[in-house]
Amino acid sequence: MSEHKSNSFLENYSSILFLLGGIILGSIAGLLFGKDVEVIKPLGDIFLNLLFTAIIPLVFFTIAASIANLQKTEKLGKLFGIVLLVFLSTVIISAIVMVIGVLLFPLDQAVFLAKSSLAMAHESTTDSPVTKLLTVNDFYEILSRKNMLALIFFSFLMGFATLNAGEKGKDFARFLQSANEVMKQLLVIIMKGAPIGLGAYFAYQVGIFGPQLFGAYAKPLAVYYGTCAFYFIVFFTFYAYFSGGLLGVKVFWKNNITPSFTAIGTCSSIATIPANLEGATQMKIPSYIRNVVIPLGAPLHKDGSSMSSIVKIAVIFAIFGKDFTDPITILTAIGITIIVSVVEGGIPNGGYIGEILAITIYGFPMEQALPAAMIIGTLVDPMATLLNANGDLISAMMVTRIVEGKKWLLGQNEIN
Repeated sequence: MSEHKSNSFLENYSSILFLLGGIILGSIAGLLFGKDVEVIKPLGDIFLNLLFTAIIPLVFFTIAASIANLQKTEKLGKLFGIVLLVFLSTVIISAIVMVIGVLLFPLDQAVFLAKSSLAMAHESTTDSPVTKLLTVNDFYEILSRKNMLALIFFSFLMGFATLNAGEKGKDFARFLQSANEVMKQLLVIIMKGAPIGLGAYFAYQVGIFGPQLFGAYAKPLAVYYGTCAFYFIVFFTFYAYFSGGLLGVKVFWKNNITPSFTAIGTCSSIATIPANLEGATQMKIPSYIRNVVIPLGAPLHKDGSSMSSIVKIAVIFAIFGKDFTDPITILTAIGITIIVSVVEGGIPNGGYIGEILAITIYGFPMEQALPAAMIIGTLVDPMATLLNANGDLISAMMVTRIVEGKKWLLGQNEIN
């Protein structure tokens, strides 16, 4: 049995372990050979270029296919509205908590590669900022990763148009779904090169900038894990209390143990769905609620990813010596986390899409900013998955409280 668990752990964490292995080996190479490691930098550049190339069709087909294949049902309309409201509320709250954490423990810009300057500063234009972000004036421009938000907006419209076409749009909906699956497999193939690509990148960074680079990642990781632990214990307890008072708190913490360990052990919200459904059953959450909230939450509801997005953005700002405390910057970051929570769910390694979106909107050089954000994303993944998956379970409790009333637990669960 222990051997089986060990094999399962290695299988579930193999991609992360390989990625960390590549980063570690690259770091050692950078320490040993210094600037001579520049010869392997093209390996990192090739990986990033492949990733950049796949992003545009991947985002388009993922969003358009998801919308186009929705089922129109009026019976669940109200329930879906409540579910999405709960999801959105907790994602925003988690992002705000992490913003406060970053403001309380600001990342020291001096330890990052502040020598770099903004190579892609925002250009002045006669178009309004909203127009520039959401639309382009020629179709070919939407195929550029520089216009990621416009692509997302267009993808939503295409999905709804396909949905509204009804029976006549079925074939196109199937095409979108098929293309979506193909693009996801393409990303899986590209990401197999991540250990080599990021390893080469890290070797170059360490070789050029020295071992002080390691210290640059220590503080953001400490801020992330510390703030997430606080959010998990304090806010999830509050959510449980809102759902069912003191009994709700007892019921949640008693039945979330298996889902928590499953989330950490698999590093996958999707893989935690069965454990979450079992936990929701033990909590006596009605089947018509748990069977909607848990499966829907796995791809759409991501408190942990929301918090990691904030940290990644703060790290990128620190790298380029920019001020993260500007209110517009913070509000934009929170908006990005909301989009990321929706977009990344159906995409393998979908968090990288959010990073590209953030880098594009803020106007940072992609080649310098993305690898750093990807490294942070890899290191925070276990905690992010724990919050993502457990967030679905606590959301099911809150939805039940709103739909069934505050006394839904009474008579169903007894305090032992």
